[in-house]
Amino acid sequence: MSRGVNVKKLVVVAIALSALTASTFLVAPSASAVNSKSKSVKSAKVPAIKCSTARSVGHTPPSIAPADKVLKRIPRTFTFVTNCGNIVVTTVGSKAPITLTQLSTLARGGYFNNSLCHRLTTKGLYVLQCGDPTATGGGGPNFTYRDENLPAEALNNYPAGTVAMANSGPGTNGSQFFLVFADTTLGANYTIWGTVTQGLDIVKAIAKAGVKGGGADGAPNQPIEIRRVSVSS
Repeated sequence: MSRGVNVKKLVVVAIALSALTASTFLVAPSASAVNSKSKSVKSAKVPAIKCSTARSVGHTPPSIAPADKVLKRIPRTFTFVTNCGNIVVTTVGSKAPITLTQLSTLARGGYFNNSLCHRLTTKGLYVLQCGDPTATGGGGPNFTYRDENLPAEALNNYPAGTVAMANSGPGTNGSQFFLVFADTTLGANYTIWGTVTQGLDIVKAIAKAGVKGGGADGAPNQPIEIRRVSVSS
């Protein structure tokens, strides 16, 4: 993709924040789509981690305007500084230029600062979902943008370590994303923008601690907050 392309021409759609009423979510795969050989998260050996107290609460994030052009230098890494340690994501680069441009804009504007990862799923769908400062699952910036770098429809098409966008339908990407801690099969509907290259043990430990209330989908028992994000190009 050529540099300096106007993002608006690539179907970045600005919308009113008040119109974002639908939750940004992932659809769990049907039973037939789940790998029957998947091991229980709690039975897997996971290194212990130390987390400091998470002090973040759901809040209204700063209003940040979308980038109107794709960055000339696409970000190579995002480092999420959390209360449980650093999680480093190496990006897919030019395979998802719009996504990485907009995520970089949000990160550099402090959008993700002091935000909780609000959702953990541990049955069939093995992800930790973050990027919503309101911690409700329905938050997002005042703009959306199109899907990129979608995988094939295949078994375990979102393998462990994958980082992808959560959405509420085609072309509704905003700020929410998920980190996959065990191989997962999903519809090919979620933009893959990176891979966890440091800190996957943190995500696995959060998963092993389970979901509040003992279910398989909800807030994690061990709170994890994004304190700040650094972006390297």
